[in-house]
Amino acid sequence: MRFGHIHGSADTVRVLHLTDPHLFAAKAGDLRGTVTYDALRQVLAHYEANDWRADLVALTGDLIQDDSAGAYEHCRELLSSLGLPIHCVPGNHDVRSLMRDALPEPPFIYCGSAEVSNWLIVNIDSCSADRAGGSVTEDELARMESIIASSNAEHVLVCLHHPPVPMGSAWLDTVGLDNGNELLKRMQTARRVRLAIFGHVHQAYDVAHDGIRIIATPSTCRQFLPRSDDFALDDRPPAYRRIMLQTSGEADTELIWVNDA
Repeated sequence: MRFGHIHGSADTVRVLHLTDPHLFAAKAGDLRGTVTYDALRQVLAHYEANDWRADLVALTGDLIQDDSAGAYEHCRELLSSLGLPIHCVPGNHDVRSLMRDALPEPPFIYCGSAEVSNWLIVNIDSCSADRAGGSVTEDELARMESIIASSNAEHVLVCLHHPPVPMGSAWLDTVGLDNGNELLKRMQTARRVRLAIFGHVHQAYDVAHDGIRIIATPSTCRQFLPRSDDFALDDRPPAYRRIMLQTSGEADTELIWVNDA
């Protein structure tokens, strides 16, 4: 059976978007001064301390930083406690074989799909071996198109790691998605894709491109300075995003900065 089915509310599907936790096997491992395990734990605690509740999690890559199975074990431990389906895709820092081995079964769904209310969630792999930039292969593009064509859902959300559009940052745009235009063209041809969400860029982005809303969420650890020609860090805190998918095909979002992390 191609699709999993998740029951959202009658009017809204709530998606918790988490991205780029960059975990280490050592819980004290830090990324440019931020202990990533603690930062993710505090992000999840912030989510759980509030009344807003998700139907599923979109986890868009760079789960780990140090190529270790132990880092994936921490990811599984922390996120399984949410009791939610967790749709995950690899990022350029992930090791696909380790990721598949560590997250082989529910609640984790690796590059899968699910129908939720009248929405279809499709997760695609945008990574290329041994480099920071990405590309969606022809096979992966065809798989996305086949999943969409096989579903009767009215609206589609596509999740991936790399940005399908330029970010206006000279250094960051050299490690974006090589064939972002082709991906956007295929999504537009499918006609039902309303929204695409991604990670990788460690900053917020939310712009409509030819009828498809393109959204990035900042990392659960360190952020990059937006629109910087050279690599630079931002002092913004860890973050996550609440996304409310409406039956109309519209999406409402709220970006949450976790200041105590």
